[in-house]
Amino acid sequence: MNPKVDFFFDKATTWKKEVEQLRSIILDCGLTEELKWGCPCYTHNNTNLVLIHSFKEYCAVLFFKGALLNDPKGLLIQQSQNVQSARQMRFTDLKEIVKQQRNLKAYIYEAIEVENAGLKVTLKKTSEYSIPEEFQKRLNKKAALKKAFEALTPGRQRAYLLYFSSAKQQKTREDRIEKYIPLIMDGKGLND
Repeated sequence: MNPKVDFFFDKATTWKKEVEQLRSIILDCGLTEELKWGCPCYTHNNTNLVLIHSFKEYCAVLFFKGALLNDPKGLLIQQSQNVQSARQMRFTDLKEIVKQQRNLKAYIYEAIEVENAGLKVTLKKTSEYSIPEEFQKRLNKKAALKKAFEALTPGRQRAYLLYFSSAKQQKTREDRIEKYIPLIMDGKGLND
């Protein structure tokens, strides 16, 4: 156990017993405990494998390369259609965690094997995402904006495209684009 991570478990209220049980199970698999993104993150050979996080309706173990794991029982959940690699195993009570302990450990050991084998998730290329018409018009009009956008990392480009595209109304898309052009020009991502 890493004392730096204790605060996460100490502050837990809704899922306290559940996340403590998840911690115990994961540590029993020989992973190293660290604090990343304010959550307990478990690594193998300095590579992130799993993360414990909690939400209003459930707590979960997130497998960073969950898309590569065999899931014959359908226990792993893709959080949204835009998540490419990670998968969650969700829990709503302590009994469920105890019941699924064997399966959870099997997934963890398989995640270690995936990492040891050097397997990588094939991610969708940024060019495969559609560019909202309103943003494409801006890119066509302003060469400096196009150059700045293309200089962003693929992840930052995808974040902008998904955010702009998610607005249902044209006015909202235009407002979002207008608001974030200065960040794009400064080489920053959506959440920087």
